[in-house]
Amino acid sequence: MIRIEQLVQLTETKVQLYGMLPEEMEQWVQELGQPKFRAKQVYDWLYKKRATSFDEMTNLPATFRAQLKEKALIGTMKEVTRQTSRDGTIKLLLELHDGSTVETVLMRHNYGNSVCVSSQVGCRMGCTFCASTLGGLIRNLSAGEIVEQVMFFQRMLDEGEERVSSIVLMGSGEPLENYDAAMKFIDIITAPESLNIGTRHITVSTSGLVPAIRRLADEKRQITLAISLHSPFDELRSSMMPVNRAWNIEKLMDACRYYWNQTGRRLSFEYALIGGVNDDLRHARALAELLNGFQCHVNLIPVNYVPERNYRRTPKEQIRAFVEELNRLGVNATVRREMGHDIAAACGQLRAEQGRIQR
Repeated sequence: MIRIEQLVQLTETKVQLYGMLPEEMEQWVQELGQPKFRAKQVYDWLYKKRATSFDEMTNLPATFRAQLKEKALIGTMKEVTRQTSRDGTIKLLLELHDGSTVETVLMRHNYGNSVCVSSQVGCRMGCTFCASTLGGLIRNLSAGEIVEQVMFFQRMLDEGEERVSSIVLMGSGEPLENYDAAMKFIDIITAPESLNIGTRHITVSTSGLVPAIRRLADEKRQITLAISLHSPFDELRSSMMPVNRAWNIEKLMDACRYYWNQTGRRLSFEYALIGGVNDDLRHARALAELLNGFQCHVNLIPVNYVPERNYRRTPKEQIRAFVEELNRLGVNATVRREMGHDIAAACGQLRAEQGRIQR
């Protein structure tokens, strides 16, 4: 058995196959002295046949398999904890090669299976309603480590002849702070040679990194961009989300308009309803005024209870009144269907419960 210390060294000298685009795989196998078509064979084994070891790749020459064992890794994560909700939601805590842990979640909908992936170990955004920030940011994940989270669930779904149909980058971390890896991850899983997930079935959430939003707009990707807003007032938003001190609501809204103009893609605004903080009708009216003229959808999220935070959930009657007021004012708003409520549902919560937060 390889110890963690040994595996850390291995990953510094070996190529992580899940982190390679099809064209990168072609180049790499040719550098190994193999014909280019071997790249497609390897990709097929990874993504079509879901191989977890090189010994399974029986149509590859033994000499090539030996090269792969010497120079590459298929995956570096192992499952630490699994929680299954009554509604079918499954949350995994995965240990990385360096002992860090991340969470990933499978959510079953009537329209398909969605996987929520983490993009960082921890988070430094400091949002007060989120468990992911409790230990700060440890490190970014590589594109391959994000892909591997999806593959854990795809192999699980294979047992029922199902597939992952959509992806949300809404787990631990700020995806747009780990921009290059997040975008490469998207390029890998949307490739026909891999999982071939449609770009429009991918949602990227951000706390509001304005320069990265503008960069994403210029690339004209057809993903769904979800903005974590949570308050229409600068003072309150800054107290909840420190990122607002760098890029306030006006700058954020300007970037969102730019994104819409560049891509033509409707925006999604995430709004966590916190009892007694941001959930009265005054907030609803100010939110409607802020979003006037936007092609958007507001996703209202009753806040998850996190022991380390002193927030309470908004009563159901007040949630209903908030939604009705937004709808009356012309804003398309719905309450997110709660999934995994009977398990550690909040981002970072399972990691915190397991005592795996590095400080």
